[in-house]
Amino acid sequence: MAKALNLSPSTSTLPLSSSSKYSNLLKTPTTLSFPFSHHPNSLTIKSSAATTIPISTTSANQFRVDILSESLPYIQKFRGKTIVVKYGGAAMKQPELKASVVSDLVLLSCVGLRPVLVHGGGPEINHWLKLLNIEPLFHEGLRVTDAKTMEIVSMVLVGKVNKDLVSLINKAGATAVGLSGMDGRLIMAKPTPNSAQLGFVGEVARVDPTILQPLVNNGHIPVIASVAADELGQSYNINADTVAGEVAAALGAEKLILLTDVAGILENKDDPGSLLKEIDIKGVKKLIDEKKVAGGMIPKVNCCVASLSQGVRTASIIDGRVQHSLLHEIMSEEGIALSFLILLNS
Repeated sequence: MAKALNLSPSTSTLPLSSSSKYSNLLKTPTTLSFPFSHHPNSLTIKSSAATTIPISTTSANQFRVDILSESLPYIQKFRGKTIVVKYGGAAMKQPELKASVVSDLVLLSCVGLRPVLVHGGGPEINHWLKLLNIEPLFHEGLRVTDAKTMEIVSMVLVGKVNKDLVSLINKAGATAVGLSGMDGRLIMAKPTPNSAQLGFVGEVARVDPTILQPLVNNGHIPVIASVAADELGQSYNINADTVAGEVAAALGAEKLILLTDVAGILENKDDPGSLLKEIDIKGVKKLIDEKKVAGGMIPKVNCCVASLSQGVRTASIIDGRVQHSLLHEIMSEEGIALSFLILLNS
């Protein structure tokens, strides 16, 4: 059976779908506004025309009950399943988006899913490099990493970003455990074939999931920094998308989700209406050759294809600039992903 990689354009935050019975409340498109800021016992629904309709406490309570009831099939579908999430980009830079991702992860864990978080930290690394008067350099979407840059990458990803995320998740009510690829030989690295251009940028040689399985089985959320070492102990900076894909494959994950900063891929970069809805692997390679898929999107697409070929059931690239995009992707029929669909032949 064909496996699918789903990527779809996002809409406004927390939309009411056209199939929702609550969409009849307004004739104009609606969005929910959270939290209940106007009155502690009221729910406000805002229309695109900026009108508001107050709903009574009883109606608001019924609304919450109905939402929970409608979520049941998705909770049942994913309960007990491992979901690997790659976190980075805009969702890491903006506090409200970071809080959104953390709360989504905690909620998913509370209802029985087994989330694993893999993170990069490009903006934070760039910040510290610039403080040290080191100009960040990139080659085909990957960071050029000399020895000095590698030292900073390790300090920022493992010592700062990772522990900040662990602290936020723990504060939100779950139990997170911070790891890097070097802990317990979770990830063994090897240099990339073009190491002459990239320096200490690595690839994943293998993943040993034995250190992750007990954590996941006991309801903990592993938080993995994308740094690993080779057999000789040399540290490498590995693209976080690649790490997420390989971790998902090693764990036999139900779903791989990559958060990104764009709505999708345009066949014509000057035409917003040319957003791709469906494309096969041959077509993706053609787009990469034509530079229509470029930069940081290249490792994202490649890692999704690789993870699907290794047994991950579905992989999505979603717009991390939308609040609660992670929750929407898992707990709704249409998801928030999907700017194009990649089919792998069985």
